[in-house]
Amino acid sequence: MTESTLRLYHTGYAEIRSPDIRFGRKNADFGQGFYLSDSDEFAGKWMRERRDAVIHVNAYELNLAGLRVLRFTRDAGWMDYILRNRAGYADAHPEADVIIGPIANDTIYDTLGILTSGVLSREQSLELLRAGLCFEQTVIKTEQAAARLQWQSVRTLAPGEAAAFRERVQQEEAAYQALLARTLERITQE
Repeated sequence: MTESTLRLYHTGYAEIRSPDIRFGRKNADFGQGFYLSDSDEFAGKWMRERRDAVIHVNAYELNLAGLRVLRFTRDAGWMDYILRNRAGYADAHPEADVIIGPIANDTIYDTLGILTSGVLSREQSLELLRAGLCFEQTVIKTEQAAARLQWQSVRTLAPGEAAAFRERVQQEEAAYQALLARTLERITQE
């Protein structure tokens, strides 16, 4: 792999050699597209075992050369983009072929809409979004980018492996909820 090539993973109930960038929800954090992770383990954490379903972790390589890549960090522009997409507004960055950035932990660990409640200031909401572990996602937004995403392989999660991943997520969630409570208490008392 070169510096312009990423190794990425997507977990699902099927082997996905040719992803559909229009399959996902439009109101996801980074808008409609095909979502991937740069971590095989992270990709596996978010799947739930279903009766008679096989869980596949698909591996890909994405060549970024010539693509318009938008990279976010945990800043105000990132928060604004996420909140606009969740509200169903038109994509503020339709020029991007690929978006890479942190996942908003409030949806991973369900903070019950605290950020969008209107009770917190914009700065307080951003501080809460920055709390906790930082996981990245890569979103393929255009057909041009999808054409550069090359399927490499697939592995099947062993029975119980998804459950073990979910246990780790529950532990992370408990730690996150405690951190979130401490952060919320601190920022509302400042």
